[in-house]
Parts: sequence; structure tokens; C-alpha cells
Amino acid sequence: MMKPALAALLTGSLAASLSSAASAQAPQVLTVPDFGDFLVVDGPGVWMTNRGRVEHWTREGLVASVALARPCGAMAITGGNLWVADCTAGAIHRIDTATATRTLTVETGIADKSGELNVVAGAGSVWVASAAAGEVARVDPASGQIVARIKADPGTSYLAFGHDALWAVSAATQTLLRIDPATNRVTQRTLLGRQPGFLAAGEGAVWVQEQGEGTLARIDPATGAVTGLVKVGANLKYGDIDTGAGRVWLRTTDDQEYVAIDAATLAILARVGKPVGSGAIRFTPEGVWTSAHDVKTLIWWPAPALGPTRGAGRRAAH
Repeated sequence: MMKPALAALLTGSLAASLSSAASAQAPQVLTVPDFGDFLVVDGPGVWMTNRGRVEHWTREGLVASVALARPCGAMAITGGNLWVADCTAGAIHRIDTATATRTLTVETGIADKSGELNVVAGAGSVWVASAAAGEVARVDPASGQIVARIKADPGTSYLAFGHDALWAVSAATQTLLRIDPATNRVTQRTLLGRQPGFLAAGEGAVWVQEQGEGTLARIDPATGAVTGLVKVGANLKYGDIDTGAGRVWLRTTDDQEYVAIDAATLAILARVGKPVGSGAIRFTPEGVWTSAHDVKTLIWWPAPALGPTRGAGRRAAH
């Protein structure tokens, strides 16, 4: 039986989108002390940044913890290793996920020491925005050698890898860059709306939160053209984004905990949960993980059986 506190997390918007109310399962809420924030999926669980440490959680609870000075930003897993930025050390750390031990530190520099950044993996490398003046460091994950320092737009800090390219966003210049991993050069530049932030590359497009506009922008990876916009709220500040199952998953700060958007039609399929402040989101085929550091929770939301769309998203071009 669903407890009242959990039932309150499911809004009428979500209930309306379920094909059958009886098929809905209650979300599982885990209490995370301190400041649990960014997430990356590792098998049935997730790794999470926290104050002075990164932690491995499953639905059964805390599995492991690794002490770091100040882990920050979204993380990546490749080759059985977790890669996480450290805003105090100005470096990225490699952590063996099987033994929960730190095995390497690479002094790359960190572009945004407030923690609004990503470490990503792709093309046999690990990538991080490494200087506020506009630079991305490319690291060999086996040796820790910095194999390239790539010139980017000033203020570049948000990264994603997909569609055979590295994608980089600068909030300062309101741009999305395509970086070719074969040449380590910028090959495409797209102008975005106000205060662009976290992004994802998947479901046939590159998706960027326009945090100051309250919109999600869809970009064609081949041409760099903005092919659609979805108005989600007054703003999309300080949230997160992921893709999967034909949808874009947005962790929001205002109005609800997260939003599911149809990647093809740009329809908002569901608005889930109550607003609980900022946090992260990661999709799996079995369900969605969200964190909420202000209320100290990590929530597992079983995959909802989303019904018909509730109206098409706004389409426009900048």
C-alpha cells in the first residue's frame, strides 16, 4: 500500500498519463544524508556525488563510499571505472567501480568550479571542460595522459557525447559546439537561447536546456539547426537531462520533480512529482532515478505506462 507521503509525490498530471491507475507502482524513496546530487547509472544502481565523497547506491541502500575533496558535476562510467571531477583539486579522478577505490588522478583543470559541468566518455577518451577561457581536455582513460587540449568558446562547461561527436555548451556565449573527435576541432556552432545548460545526445538529436527561457531545444546533429522547442516552464535552471525509450527526461526545479517529453512529437507526456528543488535525473529501461539534495532524497520511479500525449510541444526556431 502506498504511503501518504509517497502518494503526494505523484501529481494529477502523472496519474492522468498512466494507461491504468492500477498499473502504477509507488516510487521508492531513499534518504541520503548531506548533499546527494549528480548521478550516473551503474547496473541496477547509481553513483552519486555527495559532500566530500562519491557514493554507490542501489534500491537496497548505500553500497560503497569513496572520499574526495569536492566531487562536482555529472560523471561518466567507462571500462568499469567511474570518472568524476573534483572542483577543489582541479582534476578528474578514476575510481574502480568494483572495488570502490581511487586509482588515478589527472590534473586537467576545471572550467567551472561552481560544479555546473560534466565529465563524459566517448571515442575511447574521457572529456572535461578544463579552463574558463574556453578549453576541453581529452584524456586517455588507461594512462591518464592528456592527449589534447581543445579550444572552445569562453565559458564552455557542459558536455555530452553522441552521434559520433562531442557536444559542448557555453552559457556565456549561448552556443552549442560540435567537436570532431577525429580532428579535435570545432566543426559546427549553433546559437541557443538564454542561459543554456545541461544537454544530452540521443533519440536522434542533441537536446539542450535553455535554462533562462524555460525551454528544451532540439538540434539536428548533422546540420546544427534548431528543429524544435518545448516550453516547459518559466525557467529550467539548475536541473538535469537524459534520454531513453523515445523520450527526453528533464529534472526540473519548479512545478514538478521531472518531465517526460516525446522526442518525436515534442509533446509533454507527463509531469511527475512535486517541486523539491534542484537535483539530477538518469533513465534506465526499468525506471528513472532522481535526486533532490534540498530534501535529501534519492528516488527510484518504476517505468510508468504512459498513455496518449497531452498536446504537442511548441515548435519554433531561434
